[in-house]
Amino acid sequence: MAALSSPMPGATESAGGDEALVLGRLGALLLDAGTSVTDVRDTLDDIRAAELPQDISIGVLPDLVIVTRRTTGAAMLMPRAESELSFRQSGRVGRLVRELRTGITPLSQADARMEEIRSEVAGHPVARWAFGSVLSAGGLAVLFRCPWWAILISLAIGGLVGLLIVLLQRVRGATALAPFLASLLSTALLGLAATRLELGAVPLLAVCAPIAVLVPGALITNGLLELTATDILTGSARLVYGLVVLAFMAAGIAAGAVLTGLHLDAGSAALVGDVPGLATDATGWGALPPLWVSWVGIVVLGIGVGLAFAAGSALTGLIVVVMALTYTLLVLLTPPLGGIVATGATSCVVLLLARILEKRTVAVPTTVSFLPAFLLLVPGSVALVALAAANVGALSVAMATFASLCIGTKLGSVLGDLLR
Repeated sequence: MAALSSPMPGATESAGGDEALVLGRLGALLLDAGTSVTDVRDTLDDIRAAELPQDISIGVLPDLVIVTRRTTGAAMLMPRAESELSFRQSGRVGRLVRELRTGITPLSQADARMEEIRSEVAGHPVARWAFGSVLSAGGLAVLFRCPWWAILISLAIGGLVGLLIVLLQRVRGATALAPFLASLLSTALLGLAATRLELGAVPLLAVCAPIAVLVPGALITNGLLELTATDILTGSARLVYGLVVLAFMAAGIAAGAVLTGLHLDAGSAALVGDVPGLATDATGWGALPPLWVSWVGIVVLGIGVGLAFAAGSALTGLIVVVMALTYTLLVLLTPPLGGIVATGATSCVVLLLARILEKRTVAVPTTVSFLPAFLLLVPGSVALVALAAANVGALSVAMATFASLCIGTKLGSVLGDLLR
């Protein structure tokens, strides 16, 4: 029976020496950076082939990296940390991986770099999450062309949601309740405002804008990549958990609407590519912003996401570019192909470009560059209105769009691997 051990000195030697320990730590760091199990295993295998004996094998689970020596059966276990890395830290991990793959940095010298990356902590979490949520909520409300009154209310609610997220992160075990509580708070506040001001039916996108940062984009993206790469158990678990989070958000919206008497406009759910076609006869604060303002919304949204996830100035600029590209492709492809097919085609192109960035140029992890695009690609608003309002038609559209997203994501991943 194979010997299992934590990374103690004896186990390290039996599994291949100090470099095997460093390899396990690198795998745990990649998991903390949000990298999929499939990509972590492929990365470690590439580095192992050049640095370690051939009888060393790598096993990767969502929370654990296993380095095993086949000849002796000795194994070293390296668990991931409890907290995920910021976008800026993930970007530095990507650069380190590229240096290891190209031989610029030997594996024996990577330990100090990894410790340096882990020790970098983003400051001012309260202000960062509060302002990041304000900008993200306002940017999404503008991008989806909500009425002017809804944009202003989304800005205010976004700040409160950001503060709630920071508070829940400090309470052990309360993080799982964040999607439900944030959705409940957002909907209840919007419902109170709509009732007092007699605003009538409220577009669902105005409800979703303040809580969009909670949509499990990286989780679902990794689940798709793992599920289609024969990592069935891991991919299925991630997807199920992602759907549970969306269900919690839908439950929070439904509960907030019942408590405040909010009337949701069930016909207001739309994919990003359909937004340019929205129109209304209302004037003043009930009017929709001009279409060109959507580009301003993209910039504001990108800055908000970068601020909330501590991306730094360079990665924030990349996030804005990725979102602008995603929005452009969706707007151009939706009229000839339809929203469902356009979503799959756009996800394929954007993920392919993300793979190229990761492997050949600036070495930015796919999760960092593709997550912002996922906010625009995932049919989250359609799924939420389907669940919250029991709209069968919207649910069928959401499922079809999600299937298209799965196919496009996998195709982009395969093409990226071929280019590599």
